[in-house]
Amino acid sequence: MKNTVLTFAQAKKEKQKISMLTAYDYSTAKLMNDAGINSILVGDSLGNVMLGYDDTISVTMEDMIHHTKAVARGAKDALVIADMPFMSYQTSVYDALVNAGRLVKEGRANAVKLEGGAEVCPQIQAIVQAGIPVCAHIGLTPQSINVFGGNRVQGKTENAAKKLLESAFAVQEAGAFAVVIEAVPEKLARLITEKLDIVTIGIGAGNGCDGQVLVYQDMLGMFSDFTPKFVKRYANIGELMTAAFRQYDSEVKSSDFPSEEHTYRIDDEVIEKLY
Repeated sequence: MKNTVLTFAQAKKEKQKISMLTAYDYSTAKLMNDAGINSILVGDSLGNVMLGYDDTISVTMEDMIHHTKAVARGAKDALVIADMPFMSYQTSVYDALVNAGRLVKEGRANAVKLEGGAEVCPQIQAIVQAGIPVCAHIGLTPQSINVFGGNRVQGKTENAAKKLLESAFAVQEAGAFAVVIEAVPEKLARLITEKLDIVTIGIGAGNGCDGQVLVYQDMLGMFSDFTPKFVKRYANIGELMTAAFRQYDSEVKSSDFPSEEHTYRIDDEVIEKLY
């Protein structure tokens, strides 16, 4: 059954946890979809794990549309959410609406995600009114990393915690169907989840959220440039890939590959007539 904003709302009502992972290509999205993952986020984290940037700020709309289209082809049942990249929505409500429309129309996303609280509520409201579901994102918002001064836990003081709670209510009031809560103390994220009517998706926010999301390269040990504290490594696929690449390199250089079983044949008589 196709996951939708309605099935998300029903899951929260029935206290059923929601699984979400990032993906950036067709084959990975198809594997996740077949595994029963509820939602696939085409995150601007592709700037780090796919394009090799130091941050997410350099990711463009063209990058996001390209990768979202690929994911959408593989995710038949999962809800596909596409990140709106830096400066695709901050400049104006009009820009936000146009770019959200591109992610849905050209990228075939089911919903879009943008970062921020009260300051982006006019954009959220306009996008939702246009018929595009919006997932909000509060707490540590990577596009604002220069303001935060790095990847720091958010909401640890009374004022900061109050501001996060207010932001959560603001994006809900603006029409968001869900909100990602990143790098926030577990008790605060649980309180926000209990107070909101919409779905909360945690990443580094403890087990009290309605669902969880991780970058798949992190959970599979495929990206080691930076590993946040909240990441659980479910497999060391990166090590397996490196070992396979080394074996291939060795066999090519020793002429062990390709062997007879990987080679097409032709009658000797045909070859002899060519001399």
